[in-house]
Amino acid sequence: MTDSFSLRALTLALAPATLTELGIPNPGALLDAGAADSPDGPLCWLRRGEGLVGFGEIASFAGTGVSRFSDAEQWWKSLLATADVDDSIRMPGTGAMAFGSFAFSKTSAFESVLIVPALVVGFSAGTAWLTQLSLDGTVPTAESALGLLRDLASSAPSASLSPSLESSTPDSASAGTVRSGALTEEQWKGSVQAGVAAIAHGGLEKVVLARDVLATFPTPVRRVSILQRLVGLYDECWTYGVRGLVGATPEILIKVDGSTAQARVLAGTLDREDEPAGSTGFADTVLGGSIKQRHEHDFAVRSLTRQLAPFATDLSFPAEPFILELPNVWHLASDVTAQLASSNGHVPTSLALVEALHPTAAVCGTPREESATLILELEKMDRGPYAGPVGWLDGAGNGEWGIALRGAVLEDAHTVRLYAGAGIVEASDPEAELAETWAKFRPMLQALKLPNRP
Repeated sequence: MTDSFSLRALTLALAPATLTELGIPNPGALLDAGAADSPDGPLCWLRRGEGLVGFGEIASFAGTGVSRFSDAEQWWKSLLATADVDDSIRMPGTGAMAFGSFAFSKTSAFESVLIVPALVVGFSAGTAWLTQLSLDGTVPTAESALGLLRDLASSAPSASLSPSLESSTPDSASAGTVRSGALTEEQWKGSVQAGVAAIAHGGLEKVVLARDVLATFPTPVRRVSILQRLVGLYDECWTYGVRGLVGATPEILIKVDGSTAQARVLAGTLDREDEPAGSTGFADTVLGGSIKQRHEHDFAVRSLTRQLAPFATDLSFPAEPFILELPNVWHLASDVTAQLASSNGHVPTSLALVEALHPTAAVCGTPREESATLILELEKMDRGPYAGPVGWLDGAGNGEWGIALRGAVLEDAHTVRLYAGAGIVEASDPEAELAETWAKFRPMLQALKLPNRP
């Protein structure tokens, strides 16, 4: 970024007639616009026909280590300090905003990023908007913003404005192959056994162990096709795209809207392929009735609420989890709501809460530090952005940050690294945990048009 100019942002409402004229029924219709196959775009955060799509990069932060969250927050605040923002809508996601992705571990070499796009299209609660941002002295206007949007809409193939699942699959995906990453299946099951032994030894209640697989293709993978297919198949999840990181997460680490914060905790999984034909109430009985799964879920809820409590004046969550039904699995889920406490007239920003909450027991374990140390020892890999926070924030402190699950990193045009993990407790069985990882790989395998379990 340049130090010569201040950040400028103009947000204007998009009328239904304008959206109809441009053929944009929802933000996902623009996924194939512009340089769609560039590894740097589009940026996206989409669910149920709503969300944000960003194009271009006018500024970015990159950092590593234990201070990556606070460094990113300071960088963002420095941009906002002199920003000129014209925002008549004033909803979460309007005005100055940035997309972000953070590495799971403070030891990771993978760079955590915040990215300020040049143009953002947003849909939320029946309102659509367009934001143009600049950092080169350009003064955004309604005419310039709409001109950029028209150019993007005209660049999108007509089929992408209402993409079918079939048309959005990568042409080359069926020819891809999958192989083990850092550990073979047998080696990873050995790590699970070691995790169970560590828990039995005492001092550790749960550890989440992840594994990776590598998919390779003879012809280039289309990033946009992956995103389109995830949007189509996993509408209940939040489809994210930040440079080479793509996926569809069912889990929200934190969402901040003014003084209200919300989180969705998932822990406890049942593969939907295990359901007997003609059965009823299978998930309620097998998942809801499992002491092991309920134990794992309770760890995750207690972890998040304990970390969130110092920032809240009121904190609520249900006594019993509900069963979240997704196309590939069922999860035990609990939605947590908090009213944020004010300090000197300000509530904590979404990014400040991300720093406090990450990593939760759902992706790390309990106790947190001991689990994180064991993860580094047993996984034999750098998770990179997998299971790290991914989402967006705005200039008012609002934001939505998911946990980067059910995702992958596009390492180059022909190589995609997929990640999945499982919560290990004393009652865990290595073979069952391995099967759970394949169930969690399934969304990305489907998006790549690969077999569910090669």
